[in-house]
Amino acid sequence: MKNLGVWCLAIACGCAAGGETPDRSTITVGLMRGGEPKKWDLAANFRVFLDIAERAAAAKVDLLITPECWLDGYAAADPKSTRDRLEREAAQRLDASEYLARVRREAVEKGMHILFGFTSLDGGKIRNSAGLWAPDGRLIGIYHKTHLQTHDLQFDPGPSLPVFPSPWGPLGVMICADRRWPEVARVLRLQGARLILNPSYGMRGDRNEVWMRTRAYENQCFIAFTHPIESLLVGPDGEVIRRVDGREPGLLVETIDLSRAKDDNHLRDRRPELYGIISRR
Repeated sequence: MKNLGVWCLAIACGCAAGGETPDRSTITVGLMRGGEPKKWDLAANFRVFLDIAERAAAAKVDLLITPECWLDGYAAADPKSTRDRLEREAAQRLDASEYLARVRREAVEKGMHILFGFTSLDGGKIRNSAGLWAPDGRLIGIYHKTHLQTHDLQFDPGPSLPVFPSPWGPLGVMICADRRWPEVARVLRLQGARLILNPSYGMRGDRNEVWMRTRAYENQCFIAFTHPIESLLVGPDGEVIRRVDGREPGLLVETIDLSRAKDDNHLRDRRPELYGIISRR
């Protein structure tokens, strides 16, 4: 059990073993819309996920992305939620969760990567998390939401902004409100992420589209925004590739060419020596 704890700590920091060589550029992503999830009803929400996973496999999706804290329906936003209740009724232990074990099996059986949103419990820390599983069953890594506000203060903040190895090179993850800070996407992009995954639950719509297009344009990368009732995929020129709204469970499937994410403009021409104040305030 002691070794498992060390392994989980390495994963939480984004240090996964067995990383692949980034030799692929074409990826088919599946952005899950589940409709409004049921807060605290893990079994019901998981059944919706399993149905969407079947659709994703039929569509030959390489990477399926769920919304933020999909498993518990983002229970932290319930006015009746407390940290103690989250721990008792929502939080999942990596070494004991039947739901996470089933996510692993789905990744293997469906032959695809899965980014799954849930509330995690590890070492006394309760976090808003998204885990990335590979088709061979490996847990590549877990990202913990770093920027917490209002009801999210029930969680412990994530300690870092890692990227995770994949056949398409490093993948970045930011959860919901993380997207409000331009430094988050920039840090992920500077670590090589050509695709940033953004599981979300909160604000969506036209204003969010402006944010996503801006983050993609200023970092010359793709961003996949996944919300219970909206799927949005934007490209390196700040263009909307697809946006789909719907309150019924659904799946946006799109194949993108990550070679379009270049570093020949905004990244290449930066002046980091001028930006020191960002880290001092």
